[in-house]
Amino acid sequence: MSSFRARVDLAFLRQCKAQGRKFAMLTAYDHPTAVAAQAAGVQALLVGDSMGAVILGHPNTRSVPLSLMITLAEAVRRGAPSIYLVGDMPFEAMSAGNEAVIRAALRFRDEAGCDAVKLETAAQHDALVGKLSRAGIETIAHLGLRPQSVLSADGYKAQARDEITIAELVADARRMESAGAAMLLLEAVPAEAAAAVVGAVRVPVIGCGAGPSCDGHVVVTHDLLGWSIGRPPRFVPVLAALGETVRGAMAEYVRRITEGVYPGPEHVYPMRAAAATT
Repeated sequence: MSSFRARVDLAFLRQCKAQGRKFAMLTAYDHPTAVAAQAAGVQALLVGDSMGAVILGHPNTRSVPLSLMITLAEAVRRGAPSIYLVGDMPFEAMSAGNEAVIRAALRFRDEAGCDAVKLETAAQHDALVGKLSRAGIETIAHLGLRPQSVLSADGYKAQARDEITIAELVADARRMESAGAAMLLLEAVPAEAAAAVVGAVRVPVIGCGAGPSCDGHVVVTHDLLGWSIGRPPRFVPVLAALGETVRGAMAEYVRRITEGVYPGPEHVYPMRAAAATT
């Protein structure tokens, strides 16, 4: 595995698309994860509002404060100075109107050092995407399943699963590209729908459960590492069992304390040697 020495920027990701090279994105909400991701060669990180469910324990993504996301994005940037960093626009800002979104986007860029922001977009958001683009803010338009619109677990369903809804998805993708979106993100759509979008636009397309045609792919890091609560989505490759490892280590810690094994002599600070007397 290798880390990137040069800064990953939008031009690099566009070059990946032009050359048919895929790029990898993961979520990150803290400094250690960011350090590991950059060392592993991950090209992009998303400070996602998924933290609402993943690390805050909320039932959905709507309850994440903007101020917290800015603080954690700063930590991620310190840990991964070379990756392409994306701040996820929280529901708090999206529900407050276009000017609130623009102010939040500027905070992600200027305070946290994000390269771009991601918005869960519907057809009416083309004007907002245009405003962000004209303000010099690189914007990723999130299409397909939009978790901020889901209020219960049974609402997380794949989108664009027939010809009519695929055509609507393609139209939305073209609209966002025309408005100035730097990239698109497709969540929970069939491979056929993603292929149609990739073939219809020139900007890079990131898939989140969207099949192999996408230019890059993103999953929640905790799902990838087997450290999530509940069953991860079917599209996530679970490549570790970190939750099991952590629970085992904690149980061993409890055992050592209750059995008097810890702390041992090696864990105790010694007294200073007494000064020699003459």
